[in-house]
Amino acid sequence: GNSFTYYNGGLENHVKHLAESANPPRRITCDRATQGGATLKILHGQNWVHDKMRAGRYDLVILQEDIPELTEHSVAPFFEQARLFDQEIRGLGSKTVLFMAWPYERLKWVTLEQIARAHRAIGQELGVHVAAVGVAFQRAIKERPELAMLSRDKEHENIHGTYLAANVIYATIFGQSPQGLPYRPSGVSA
Repeated sequence: GNSFTYYNGGLENHVKHLAESANPPRRITCDRATQGGATLKILHGQNWVHDKMRAGRYDLVILQEDIPELTEHSVAPFFEQARLFDQEIRGLGSKTVLFMAWPYERLKWVTLEQIARAHRAIGQELGVHVAAVGVAFQRAIKERPELAMLSRDKEHENIHGTYLAANVIYATIFGQSPQGLPYRPSGVSA
């Protein structure tokens, strides 16, 4: 992924803390391969990303595309890269999960509905789960407009957005609601 994955101390760390706070605790090992501003196409061109996937022997790999950053103004590159990564991930004996991000003001060519539709389509084609973080942001903002999910730049998530993203990913990978888990990062109240 890109900065959406590594902001606020790393999404993987928040998912790990959520898992460890379960009763009984779920022990997970995680890492990330991220580059600021990177799309999956950029990451696919980096040998270190593939080396990290091979060396990690992961049960699953979460792919985070930043569709608004696609200069083609089309979801086609996302589909192409998701297919390439998924083929490699399956070849390593792992499973793919797609992290659905969100649109933002700086790049207005795509809507959340288009991002969601693209993730659902490629998720269904590949038979992989989608962690619908962007949709969760939209729902949270609708239900509690005073609780922003994005930081002042209106692009990157604040700690509430990171916490919600971690909860969505937890629910997606474990198939269970994280409701009631005691972990909360600093800045998130009960």
